[in-house]
Amino acid sequence: MSGKLSAVDGYLGIIVIVVVVALLAAGGLFLLFRPGGKAAPPPVQPPETHPVPKEKEAPAEGVAAPEEAATTTVPPPTVPPPAVPVEPPVLKPEIEVPPPSAGRMVRLRARLARSQNALGKGLLDLLSRDRLDDDVWEEIEETLISADVGVAPTQTMVEELRTKVKVLGSRTPSEVRGLLREQLLVQIGADLDRTLHTKPHGERPAVLLVVGVNGTGKTTTTGKLARSLIGDGKKVLLGAADTFRAAAADQLQTWGERVGADVVRGPEGGDPASVAFDATAKGIEDKVDVVIVDTAGRLHTKTGLMDELGKVKRVIEKKATVDEVLLVLDATTGQNGMRQAQVFAEVVDVTGIALTKLDGTAKGGIVISVQRELGVPVKLVGLGEGPDDLAPFDPEVFVDALLGD
Repeated sequence: MSGKLSAVDGYLGIIVIVVVVALLAAGGLFLLFRPGGKAAPPPVQPPETHPVPKEKEAPAEGVAAPEEAATTTVPPPTVPPPAVPVEPPVLKPEIEVPPPSAGRMVRLRARLARSQNALGKGLLDLLSRDRLDDDVWEEIEETLISADVGVAPTQTMVEELRTKVKVLGSRTPSEVRGLLREQLLVQIGADLDRTLHTKPHGERPAVLLVVGVNGTGKTTTTGKLARSLIGDGKKVLLGAADTFRAAAADQLQTWGERVGADVVRGPEGGDPASVAFDATAKGIEDKVDVVIVDTAGRLHTKTGLMDELGKVKRVIEKKATVDEVLLVLDATTGQNGMRQAQVFAEVVDVTGIALTKLDGTAKGGIVISVQRELGVPVKLVGLGEGPDDLAPFDPEVFVDALLGD
């Protein structure tokens, strides 16, 4: 009996121990996970080792410290390839079609009449007086001389008029006008050959040399003449032999581009004779009809420059014939331009005169005096500022404009 009790006591002891252990385990879990409880400390990791940065030097006094370099590595920006510059297209000016030269002076007659009517009206009034005594004839002489007709032509005209008026007796206005018209045409030279020689010689073009004093409108006249000839259906090439004035070559270039005429030019300050030679050679090569060479304005007092002008003409003649030497004169200079004209005529054998600014304050008698002094006809007249205001000179149209309708 006692042996059974000992066994039972042994089992009870084991049960008690198991229960106590279970209670202790449950209490520990409760303490660990109860609210507000501390978590278990993390496992201790060994300390990381970092490279010690090099100590930076302090910036000098008054110099701002450089900003810290960004630690984040930024990839370099993508650089687009360089853009290829696109040049704008060169716009060539539209080629103009000038009107033909025929009939130009008739179209410009009204403009000429407005500027020259005072001369004709004054003469008609004087000749229409009932009594023509010596005083009246002196007034007629003064009117003609003041109109730049010149002394010798004036005396000739007055003598002829006095004789015919005396023979005629009574004078109606139409008769007086007819007498004056006849005398003006005689003095102007209605029978002179005013043809502009622009016909090529086989495969060689006609060459026109344009000369004149500075300020007479020489380069402008050259450009207008090119327009006129192109209007007549001719192929024209321009030579810019005025190398002493860059603006002259540029101006001629503009005139040529407007009507489709090529321009040969040289370096500023270059040899004018060389440019004239090259222009003539290119004219032959391109089979043009006319080459017009613009030269520098020459002061008649500078002998060396005048000699150079003669050289230009001689050099051209090595390639082609110089068909025309046109002397450009400003009609407003009056008798002051006569000496200049004479010196030019001696150097280059002038064949014709281009009289500019005849529509302004110029006096119409200059046509008579300049022809008488030089012995060459006026072939072209400038009657305005427009590009087509250069016209072949027509004596009858001119005289009728002087006298009015």
